[in-house]
Amino acid sequence: MMKFMRSFGDLGINGIAARWYGGNSRKHRIREMRGFAEEVTRHVRDGSSILEIAPGPGYLFIELAKMGYYNLFGMDISRDFVDIARRNAEEAGVKIDFRQGNVSDIPFPDNSFDFIICTAAFKNFKEPLKALDEMCRVLKPDRTALIVDMKGNVSSHDLDNLMKQMGVKRMEALFVKLTFKYFLRKGAYSKSEMAGIITKTAFRDFRIEEAEVTLSTCLHKKSMKEMRESLDIAIQI
Repeated sequence: MMKFMRSFGDLGINGIAARWYGGNSRKHRIREMRGFAEEVTRHVRDGSSILEIAPGPGYLFIELAKMGYYNLFGMDISRDFVDIARRNAEEAGVKIDFRQGNVSDIPFPDNSFDFIICTAAFKNFKEPLKALDEMCRVLKPDRTALIVDMKGNVSSHDLDNLMKQMGVKRMEALFVKLTFKYFLRKGAYSKSEMAGIITKTAFRDFRIEEAEVTLSTCLHKKSMKEMRESLDIAIQI
């Protein structure tokens, strides 16, 4: 079902579903968002320009804004999520530029960002090759992008454990489990599928780490020096 829906365009969350997701994230995912924010700080320094693709209600960057001085930009296809994220940032007293946009046509110039992060959304993109090429385009040379998402071959047992860790209970737990198992998992990629997609894009240097539930994909954009050295080696061969 998810793959079929994705074939018509990137999957965004709007209306009541967006408001529910925002409230659910506030209740159950702030610790996870703080962990992602801490990971970002390991890759950047104060003053860095950072883009989050599909930030949803914006909690990851809200947590990141509390950890240092950064130029933060969030881009989501959902107008409702953009509005929710802006309100959440204002409520938290932090400055983040949330705007609407499509990952297949990122509305920023080449070489704009020191770091890019995308969590729990890559499986929603209709054109993953274009999405990655656009991420590479707006990323500065010798910088990194991080994609974290559910893996397509995650077991039902591991998803059940995730529900327990999130603290989701009763009818809400049943709804979330059904969504994860029969919708989100169907559209997610395995490690080999993810690697196959990346090799067709402008990214040439990447690492994929597999956990119980997720794939973490770290993509490095080579500097001009690295690209010249790679070309020299290819010519010599």
